[in-house]
Amino acid sequence: MVNGIERPLDLLNQSKGKEILVQLKNNQQLVGTLIAFDIHINIVLSNTKELDNGEVKRNIGMTFIRGDTIIYISPSQASA
Repeated sequence: MVNGIERPLDLLNQSKGKEILVQLKNNQQLVGTLIAFDIHINIVLSNTKELDNGEVKRNIGMTFIRGDTIIYISPSQASA
């Protein structure tokens, strides 16, 4: 156990209310505040922004993302 994380969903649970980076299968990168998730890794983000080469491309706002479109989620603070 590292930092109180025993299972993958523990890391997501610790990231609730924090900014995360999400990489999608279509090469889109989104950054936003994690509001909620389920066992399928469907996630809800607030203050979502689409990134292009690390720069904010557009503001999206509240977003629901299907878990099967996600490649990875980084709970570390993303610079946006």
